[in-house]
Amino acid sequence: MTMSSPADGIRPFRLDIPQRELDDLHDRLDRTRWPEELPGVGWAYGVPGDYLRELAAYWRHTYDWRAAEARLNEWPQFTTTIDGANVHFAHVRSPEPDATPLVVTHGWPGSIVEFSDVVGPLTDPAAHGGDPSDAFHVVLPSIPGFGLSGPTRDTGWEAGRVADAWAELMSRLGYERFGAQGGDWGAAISRELGRAHPGRVLGVHLNLLPGGSATTEPTGEELAGLSAEEREQTLASWRRWSVWSREGTGYAALQSTRPQTLSYALSDSPVGQLAWIVEKFWEWTDSRELPEEAVDRDRLLTDVMLYWLTGTAGSSARIYYERAHAAEGARRAEPRQPSTAPTAVAVFPAEIQIPLRHQAARTENVVRWTTFDRGGHFAAMEQPDLLVDDVRAFFRQVRDEQGG
Repeated sequence: MTMSSPADGIRPFRLDIPQRELDDLHDRLDRTRWPEELPGVGWAYGVPGDYLRELAAYWRHTYDWRAAEARLNEWPQFTTTIDGANVHFAHVRSPEPDATPLVVTHGWPGSIVEFSDVVGPLTDPAAHGGDPSDAFHVVLPSIPGFGLSGPTRDTGWEAGRVADAWAELMSRLGYERFGAQGGDWGAAISRELGRAHPGRVLGVHLNLLPGGSATTEPTGEELAGLSAEEREQTLASWRRWSVWSREGTGYAALQSTRPQTLSYALSDSPVGQLAWIVEKFWEWTDSRELPEEAVDRDRLLTDVMLYWLTGTAGSSARIYYERAHAAEGARRAEPRQPSTAPTAVAVFPAEIQIPLRHQAARTENVVRWTTFDRGGHFAAMEQPDLLVDDVRAFFRQVRDEQGG
């Protein structure tokens, strides 16, 4: 990838969705063709109809896209072309001149909306009761194929290629050294950034560790070599993985094999797109009955809107296909060699996978491991204060150790 001069090809961007797009959405919601369902089964077969009808009615009659659009436009936003792809990003500079550059990456079915509550405390800690020395210049890119960075026009956009694009993006912004943070696909991308560009990445903070849990039933011999605490954690990790792999991977199987077929349904039906996403906010958050117990309803709908308005249900799903079909020798989403980048792992209890520190140590340079008692997959939305505090503490540790 050819390096560019700072600011090369960077174009200002502002969200301004034509009213006809919103009118079309409302018309489609009014004409939804609802399926039948079994009585009394709750969420066992998927999203319950009574819940989805109420949520769709709220979306149609109460949710205010223009208010959400205005809030997003409070962030300076831009687009640039990298490796043939349109890349959208928000770039929120700190008032502190010596702030640490930090690229923060979402996953699926997320977007930059996830970070609405963490940008302020990260960029301006003094205004949020923090230490000014913990400030960051925050860069929030949309993954190619996702939302405002979509759709992609060629194949091959897996985590490693995205990581290389982020390294180029940070060069264009004038950041030679920077940190990385992410969960879900953002974790895979951030980890690969540290692995492929160790001379530039100060540290990697993850709130999910791909491949870090027990994916096969541990043998007695494996358990015998662990401490009592590690044995307990390994068995718990395996139990969580076995349930998830049996009951919770249907979306991934479809997106890994036939993303184009799926895209016709989700691009034509807003309620279909809503159900596809809201199921994951129910299943992956630290909530008991409804996703709104863990995340703000309007913010969830804004996330859905970024997929709907951009028609990127299919192109965002392609990242699963690319990972599944990458040649083994070229696969970049999985670790190829141990990372040398200082790495922090924040473990939230409702996460879909329970990572194991003794296993992570084989592939990551883990210097910080924090276990929380609340929160789930969408940490920045569910527990923004906990996430911000851990990111600050990690990079403070990194700066101290590196003498920066």
